[in-house]
Amino acid sequence: MSLEAAEPYEPRKLRASDSDRERVAQLLHTALAEGRLTVAELQERLDIVYASKTLGELEPVTRDLPGHTDLVPRPPSAPVPLTKNLPATGDARVGGTPTSSVAFALMSGATRKGPWVIPVQFSAVALMGGVDLDLTQALFAEREVTITAVAIMGGVDIVVPDGITVIVSGIGFMGAFEDNAQVQGPPGGPVVRINGVALMGGVDVHRRKRRRGEIES
Repeated sequence: MSLEAAEPYEPRKLRASDSDRERVAQLLHTALAEGRLTVAELQERLDIVYASKTLGELEPVTRDLPGHTDLVPRPPSAPVPLTKNLPATGDARVGGTPTSSVAFALMSGATRKGPWVIPVQFSAVALMGGVDLDLTQALFAEREVTITAVAIMGGVDIVVPDGITVIVSGIGFMGAFEDNAQVQGPPGGPVVRINGVALMGGVDVHRRKRRRGEIES
């Protein structure tokens, strides 16, 4: 291809990778498990996913679903001075590009831990499997994020750090959806809302187990 004849740069025409398609497919399977899509709708959208060649073709597939992440690069916004109008606490953990929007375990396991950025909406689905989420080193894309945890004959374990506010409102049916964290952060700090359902399974929200000799703040 001649460079002189090359078309102007268009982010929507960037080629989608296999990992891009796989992330979208996982989000669609999560939507099916949550009852947001029918099997027929899932198959129709998966056909589009695996036929997509560009990010512009792939991005709209999940636009009406929680956990949707823009794939097409957006123009950078003007930088905001870090020293201007920052609250005294909390801001150091807010910001960044989400690195994952779903953790899905089907008769297997899935883990999110270490440094990662939690999107505004994150889904953790365990179907006869286990999902471990560790938020202790995570950043938050926005000041308030929501994690939807679904455990069906499986388990979701969520470790939350101190210094944030955690609000748990899940439902257990022949299972347990437990808030063992009891975390209330400072005003203006990050807020994590955790909802969902445990059906013949369990969701456990708790703080990191402290080693001997550590003092609780």
